[in-house]
Amino acid sequence: MNRPDQNALALRFRDLNRKGGLLLPNAWDAASARIFEKTGFPAIGTTSAGIAYSRGWRDGESIDRAAMMQEIRMIAQAVAVPVTADIEAGYGPRAADVVEAVAAALDAGAVGVNLEDNTHGTRKEPLYSIDEQAARIAAARAEADRRGLALVINARTDTFLARIGADIEERTAATIARGRAFLQAGADLIFVPILVDPTLVRRVSDAINGQLSLMILPGAPSTEKLFMSGAKRISIGQTAMLATLGVIAAIAEEMHGKGTWSTIERSFYGFGEAESLFPPR
Repeated sequence: MNRPDQNALALRFRDLNRKGGLLLPNAWDAASARIFEKTGFPAIGTTSAGIAYSRGWRDGESIDRAAMMQEIRMIAQAVAVPVTADIEAGYGPRAADVVEAVAAALDAGAVGVNLEDNTHGTRKEPLYSIDEQAARIAAARAEADRRGLALVINARTDTFLARIGADIEERTAATIARGRAFLQAGADLIFVPILVDPTLVRRVSDAINGQLSLMILPGAPSTEKLFMSGAKRISIGQTAMLATLGVIAAIAEEMHGKGTWSTIERSFYGFGEAESLFPPR
């Protein structure tokens, strides 16, 4: 497969994010990435959780940076569309750690990154301070600028996931404060996992000039409703991979309990179809 020039991919991905209304699937291996591309998605994200599970690790930087980058490289090489990489919290607390992670992701072929403010249990505080995370984002932007690449930084804040604040008002205020600081530091979008309430989506979006990125969960409103509420980009995180595990669990239960294959037959992806996803070598 002839993959377009990385600079061209970066500019294309930046334009997709600036235009808004971007629905982004998340792949965990080359096959899932190719299926998403074949379906017609203009860009693909990776999922750290999906990749970690497929390699036998838990989510939250249990898998090391080198192993994660190897998987990101395989996904990027499998498709011709832009790929944005989930680099978790940068695999280290320092701005220098983030620079190394961003450099590795760019070397792997990515043109965007998700960068979290979650400390993943390495500190008493669940999130990096605003100033510290802003410095880490600024370092990521500087590395991209040094390379002359229009990297899209999707700055994730886990204010809702970590239940920051005494109530929803404090949580929303913390999200807005972090979002504004992270945008000023060089982020393109503010990513707020598990925020799907349309009223709150509108409040946060309005407060950060519409630069809001969301992730759907089972039971979330439709993409149409979330985009109308102010989201600029919506991804699916690890949900497709988890749904796949659900299908495998159903297959296993039927095989073990009944010795039949109806679950396989309902969702079977043909051998020829699978072969056609990849060029001959």
